Amino acid sequence: MLSTSLSAWLFGFIHRNHLVYNTCWEDPRLDRQALQLSADDRILMITSAGCNALDYIIEGVRSIDCVDMNHRQNDLLELKLAAIEALDFPQFFQLFGTGRLANIRTVYPRELRPRLSEGARLYWDQHLHLFEGSSARESFYFRGSSGLFAKVINLYIDHVARVREQINHLLAARTLEEQQEIYTTELKPRFWGRFLQWFLRTDLALAMVGVPAAQRRQLEETFGSGVSSFIEQALDDVFCNQPIWDNYFYRVYLTGEYTSECCPEYLKEDNFLLLKTHARASIRQHTASLLEFLQRTNGTFSRFVLLDHMDWMSQMYKELLVEEWQALVDHATPDARVIWRSGGVRVDYVDDLTIAVEGSKKRLGDILRYHSAVAAELHKHDRVRTYGSFYIANLCGG
Repeated sequence: MLSTSLSAWLFGFIHRNHLVYNTCWEDPRLDRQALQLSADDRILMITSAGCNALDYIIEGVRSIDCVDMNHRQNDLLELKLAAIEALDFPQFFQLFGTGRLANIRTVYPRELRPRLSEGARLYWDQHLHLFEGSSARESFYFRGSSGLFAKVINLYIDHVARVREQINHLLAARTLEEQQEIYTTELKPRFWGRFLQWFLRTDLALAMVGVPAAQRRQLEETFGSGVSSFIEQALDDVFCNQPIWDNYFYRVYLTGEYTSECCPEYLKEDNFLLLKTHARASIRQHTASLLEFLQRTNGTFSRFVLLDHMDWMSQMYKELLVEEWQALVDHATPDARVIWRSGGVRVDYVDDLTIAVEGSKKRLGDILRYHSAVAAELHKHDRVRTYGSFYIANLCGG
């Protein structure tokens, strides 16, 4: 493990001005149940790869403001919105379902570029190759820093562990019993080798998938057995207890593409017309921190999707975390609900924060009404399982 300063430099180097997430790794099926969305909801969320914002639009909400400090993530969402608006479904699925479009250099200048902002144009003018495919990285889902991580794992699968055949058998399984048998007897003994265990403990691997040192410490302090053990346990649960035929998260990183049967909701043909009708008008993107955005808006929001970013702030940026929660409360409707995730098995840095409510100082834990039983039950069915815990709360006891 690197020193704290070197680890922070490595994380910043990978994330600064680079596309990190090419797909969202938070399960929106759980989010929809946790958020209890309605047609009147105004959502404020972190952009990530934009997949889940599109998922919420399908569910039917009033508006979504997507905020991300990394403008490349907003550029990706903007490209998705342009493609929804301009392309037919087969082209759209090739672009974001299989992760490559053979005629992207013809389609982009004619159909997509005119629908992009100046900043997004500057980025995609230079990065169309991400969707062209190559012998080295044949899919967009092997691009970006998280995609590079996926490619490294696939090289390990093909050339070190040599378990591609077993992976294909696993992905073709149609019962949990068949899945469990393939994973426990054919795949895991060969896949879970010393090199992989070592690699998953490195700061480089964790930075590639967006895990900074602060979040790593949060996991290690609350789980106790180390990062690789946590990941091993998560994979055991995913491949033994979760239907793999329904798990598009792992399919896309194990193969580089989705299928029409196993993909996010925004990539299903039945939802495409609805997205064409509502996505562009309902979604707005902002390159800023949550705090910066809230400080410059007069809007109020009924649903907040915070992902796991508070883990990042919990140790070095506690004052900013207090300011952020103050801004969240100040811009929340009376029935506002918040969801977030953590790398740690439990979060111990939220409830003791002190904020002002109607002129009085209050402990944040005293104005959050947690739905802990619901969150715990939903977390059991998480198709990703790479987060230690999941939280649902209403603000101000609403």
